[in-house]
Amino acid sequence: MTATASPPTTVLAEQRIDGPVKPAKHRLSGKALRWQIGLYVLLIVLAVIYIYPFLVQVATSFKTDAAAAANPISLAPQPFTWAAYERLFLNSDFPVWFGNSVVVTVFVTAGRVFFNSLAGYALARLQFRGRGVVFAALIAVMAVPTVVLLIPKFLVINQLGIYDSYAGMILPLLVDAAGVFIMKNFFESIPPSVEEQARIDGAGTFRIFWSVVLPMARPALITIVILSFQGSWNELSHFVISTQSPELTTLTKGVASLASGQLSQGSQFPLKLAAAAIMTIPVAVVFFIFQRRIMNASEGAVKE
Repeated sequence: MTATASPPTTVLAEQRIDGPVKPAKHRLSGKALRWQIGLYVLLIVLAVIYIYPFLVQVATSFKTDAAAAANPISLAPQPFTWAAYERLFLNSDFPVWFGNSVVVTVFVTAGRVFFNSLAGYALARLQFRGRGVVFAALIAVMAVPTVVLLIPKFLVINQLGIYDSYAGMILPLLVDAAGVFIMKNFFESIPPSVEEQARIDGAGTFRIFWSVVLPMARPALITIVILSFQGSWNELSHFVISTQSPELTTLTKGVASLASGQLSQGSQFPLKLAAAAIMTIPVAVVFFIFQRRIMNASEGAVKE
């Protein structure tokens, strides 16, 4: 009489009923847990230190002058008032400043995206005499402090006859060396083979750049958009040397005038901080809109 081994149906049934065996969770030791808690506490403290001045700025903009002078770092406006914002929009040139900043920023951002891309593609793909010299000059310009170029920039603007005009405010900012450098490096990461088919089909250099390469450079373009928007919106020194008419005053010049006390008497903390708070909103909005697309930068280049 031979005994046959029965299949482990009971065990299999139990596994089906109980489900898959869950791996044991890794538990932190007491010392590691204390280190992790301490790290989170440190990060929270640093976040509060960095965020608190902004919260004070927003809260103070809703205070009265007396309350702001008595307790400038309080986060509770008592009494709560819109007086600073009403004065900015109804009894000052703040709307003119805001409008000038919007016009300049839109044109400068669009111009930098287009011209930086063109220059970056030329340095990355086109072979021409003096290409290395041009790139070396680009690096040299990036190393020069901006304040050193203010007087030569003023002389050129004045000589061209565009001083105290929108042209003088916009044209010198349409291209920046850092943007060209970013676009050149990104275009070099794209294999030249992706352009060969378009070239075989008879497409010219600009058509290949516009229809083939530029759509692949979306992460770099978004980076240029954010940097250009932030740079032109917060620009001050260039507007100081390129304009003098009150009608062409931008937000940065106007807020600087408020901060220096040229337009008001006394501390005027709510008025100044209200203007500063409004000035930070567009940059924050643009950053949060494009933040996800910057993080998804892996969709840009193609690997061979």
